Amino acid sequence: MFDLKAIRDDPAAFDRGWGRRGLAAQTARILELDQRRRAHLTDVQEAQARRNEASREVGKAKGRGENADALIAEVAALKERIASGEATALAVEQELDALLSQLPNLPADEVPDGPDETANVVVRAHGEPARLNVASPQHFEVGERLGLMDFESAAHLSGARFVVLKGQLARLERALSSFMLDLHTTEFGYAEMQVPLMVREEALYGTGQLPKFADDLFRTTAGHWLIPTAEVSLTNLVREQIVEEGTLPRRYTALTPCFRAEAGAAGRDTRGMIRQHQFYKVELVSVTTPDQSEAEHERMVACAEEVLKRLGLTWRVMLLSAGDMGFSARKTYDIEVWLPGQQAFREISSCSNCGDFQARRMAARFRPAEGKGTRFLHTLNGSGLAVGRTLVAVLENYVQADGSVTVPEVLRPYMGGLEHISPVGTE
Repeated sequence: MFDLKAIRDDPAAFDRGWGRRGLAAQTARILELDQRRRAHLTDVQEAQARRNEASREVGKAKGRGENADALIAEVAALKERIASGEATALAVEQELDALLSQLPNLPADEVPDGPDETANVVVRAHGEPARLNVASPQHFEVGERLGLMDFESAAHLSGARFVVLKGQLARLERALSSFMLDLHTTEFGYAEMQVPLMVREEALYGTGQLPKFADDLFRTTAGHWLIPTAEVSLTNLVREQIVEEGTLPRRYTALTPCFRAEAGAAGRDTRGMIRQHQFYKVELVSVTTPDQSEAEHERMVACAEEVLKRLGLTWRVMLLSAGDMGFSARKTYDIEVWLPGQQAFREISSCSNCGDFQARRMAARFRPAEGKGTRFLHTLNGSGLAVGRTLVAVLENYVQADGSVTVPEVLRPYMGGLEHISPVGTE
């Protein structure tokens, strides 16, 4: 997860990086554990060397007919010392790994300082937010008036933060998914994948969700975890592999349901589809070299933006502050779409460059085309887009005065040519 040699060489740089994310200095404790671990390992190596030497001396003494009891006792004592030293070194190493596994990635230099979203910076904006004189309905009002969005039935089935979509609204969500996948695969070169929705603990550790964010996840009785995003499955496709540089970049996309406990979201977005336990998302993942990752990051954001452009929506791109970024990210752009019903921009995609942070946790490397050895890959992920939130944006931006919703032109081929979704019973 982190290069210990780099921490030894410049501990102040790591403390500065973690300090930018609101954490206290960590390297003193890291270096103490590292020094203890290495000291125990050195002692074990010295004991092993002496044991080997003493064992040879035992053989020679016996060959000369001499008493070797003292040497035999020394060998036995050395074996105990080695076993004890190895156990202690392992315990210290596990403590060190536990500490490092809880520490987030270091922010890139260009990431703005700040404790939270208030320090995020607008990079660019597209379109003009609609400032209406009369109240524009929120998406759940639009959906319920259509008779096609049912939270009550979902609550009977599953409790809060679920929804049942019906008829043409269910088809509209499917249309959005298909449109996104077609765009990313046919125009942007992403390979569509069907991936497991349940993964092992190691996969979530690799992408950084575990161990720190276990409360945000759902776990099965069989020990599998439900994915909070297809990032987990897609990124782990290179886990414990050495890939050839010539095969990079690798670009993957997948449409999956995502499952999140929303443990820290009590009282937030309790109505509607903005924050649910189960939702669909088209995920984008890139695996590339360190030299390519910055350009790949910008490319990924542009791919996600193109979805909004073709849907005719208004959005802006935000560069997140150090205090607002996700655990594994070194740099993140959020794309926020304008929702007239809320008169606010809301996140619809988050695109992150994780550098080699996840690759170190996954032991994922590449072999350079020139030179010797291997290097850690860089991994990137982003939403292209969150399907439910895109449906929200379409409903709030395309609702008409009579309560019907105009189907964006780019989606009509996926809707059998349908141009408007009307309230049930008025078609």
